[in-house]
Amino acid sequence: MSLYACLTAESLCFKNKIMKLFSFEKLKVGQKARQLSILIYKSTKTFPDEERYGLISQMRRCSVSISSNIAALELLNQSILSNDLEFLPDEHYLKIRKDITEITAMLDGLYKSQINS
Repeated sequence: MSLYACLTAESLCFKNKIMKLFSFEKLKVGQKARQLSILIYKSTKTFPDEERYGLISQMRRCSVSISSNIAALELLNQSILSNDLEFLPDEHYLKIRKDITEITAMLDGLYKSQINS
């Protein structure tokens, strides 16, 4: 069973938690970019150790940059990727995602209040 069960147009369930689905997550290009990042990370694991600070680092940073540049919410994208790669525990991922959702709602409210003034 997928971690992202009950995916709808506006929300997703991640381990029985309903979360807002951000616009960049709906884009096929964003999904493919994340898949590319995961492939690059897995593929570079077999590179020689002497490439740790050369090709490995450059390829990984570049692949993450592709998906991050698509997303206005760079931190969310990198958190999702970190969770996908099992670097970021689910508990931390869920807290980060919740905080980003709250902050973006606050920023949206601030933006709207400035437009209406």
